[in-house]
Amino acid sequence: MLSVAIVGGLHADARRAAVDRLLAEVPGSVALHHDLATAVQGTVIRTVRDRTGIVSAGEAPLVNDCACCALREDLVPELERLAEDGLTRLAVVELWDSVEPKAMAEVVASADLRLTCVITAVDPALVLPYLGNGDDLADAGLAAAATDQRTVADTFARQLEYAPVLALATSEDADDEDRALLAQLHPTARQVPIGDGDLSGRGDRDRESWFERRPAEGPGPAGQAGLASADSEPGRHPLAEAAFGGFDVEAAAAAQHPACALLPAEADECGVATLVWHRRRPFHPERLYAALEDLCCAAARSRGRFWLADRPDTLLHWDAAGGALCVENAGPWLASLPDAAWELVPPVRRAAAALDWHPEHGDCCQHLVFTSPGLDRDGLELLLESCLLTDAEYAAGRTAWKQLPPAFDSLLEV
Repeated sequence: MLSVAIVGGLHADARRAAVDRLLAEVPGSVALHHDLATAVQGTVIRTVRDRTGIVSAGEAPLVNDCACCALREDLVPELERLAEDGLTRLAVVELWDSVEPKAMAEVVASADLRLTCVITAVDPALVLPYLGNGDDLADAGLAAAATDQRTVADTFARQLEYAPVLALATSEDADDEDRALLAQLHPTARQVPIGDGDLSGRGDRDRESWFERRPAEGPGPAGQAGLASADSEPGRHPLAEAAFGGFDVEAAAAAQHPACALLPAEADECGVATLVWHRRRPFHPERLYAALEDLCCAAARSRGRFWLADRPDTLLHWDAAGGALCVENAGPWLASLPDAAWELVPPVRRAAAALDWHPEHGDCCQHLVFTSPGLDRDGLELLLESCLLTDAEYAAGRTAWKQLPPAFDSLLEV
């Protein structure tokens, strides 16, 4: 049965190296790639290659003037063709630079294809420069559509944090700080070195033997259904093992949702720190809005959920990278819903709320995480605390809170 592994990431050299490694290590594997760089001319170039070179190439027309839509429309038929031929063991979907793996993983899974892994390829030395790059993708020539308003930083952050496996390129420029930053940004990821050396495909006999003898898949962490045995066998590369580990699309989506995200924990190592800030009092909208620039620039990456006094029933998503902040309405806090509506909420959301439940406020809270080299923990905490309601404001109650100036209306496009 055809297995499908997705490999993405803005670090193009690392991504290509990861794909080349998989093609060399997995007998009967091919890589599909849709080049969106020509989308402005109205076409998307599709190539299929194996370890020896290009097997086929073609053009996919744009759909609704959207390169990513063309990718979605063309990818599934190509994968279904490979599955029907029965000659391919692993189809590696190499995403174009700015394409995010979440969308493509959901496309593959919805087509009832066997998605076995999502991998983001990373050069550790480039993590901080990319997280600090607030340029629009369009200005960098990386936009996937004319209406694409994403930035390099926020796109890279989502690519990094969604994948349960990070393929690490060998980098002489990477140091302990770079590695600590990567570990704190995505502490649950399995990090696998891409490695150097022979990519010619020699040793296929040993690899064939291992893939035929792989143990059955079993339960694994969020986003993964299971991994093969860790027992040493000749010819096997850890990246090839990871490519068949299994992937749960629903678990991966839940791990990114602001209401139940698997956010990083407190950490401090090699000059990189992560602050987890959790409070049970809402923000004053005007004071928080006035502090946004300082808060966004205080860390290379920050994310989580927050609670505004003038919108006490609304869970808000905080997502900042590259000095820019995206604020989104993530729906109601569970505490604001009638009991009958809880049955409509996914179990993972109810479980997350139960773990964080407060007798007065339910799941309403501040839960923000800031990660950065040289993080000023004390200054950041003082700034955040100054944005909360004062004792007198808090005691006035929800009716008074709702009368506070709606400073975030412009960000939330109300």
